[in-house]
Amino acid sequence: MTAAVLPWAIGGFLLALALAGWRLARGPSAPDRILALDTLYTNSMALLILLGIKFDTALYFEAALVIAMLGFVGTVALAKYIVRGDIIEDAAPDRRASPAAGTPPDAA
Repeated sequence: MTAAVLPWAIGGFLLALALAGWRLARGPSAPDRILALDTLYTNSMALLILLGIKFDTALYFEAALVIAMLGFVGTVALAKYIVRGDIIEDAAPDRRASPAAGTPPDAA
């Protein structure tokens, strides 16, 4: 049963990858492109899992896990860039500017 269904599932995910790639190239706005990229990594992860089932090896599952972690971090970073215009937040103001900032009021 699995041998009959796997080629159809792999073909469906390849079609989904192609359509998401088209949306990534054409998408009218940045959020559309980010969503297409998110869909691309999700579909590629599912495709790797299906290939792992077909070839009966765990290597594809490990690759899918790496893609899942990197895809999540990438999506969060891109969404943060869209919202704030910056990925890495600035730390608290530099406390070295005033020498008495870390000392009690009596010691200054």
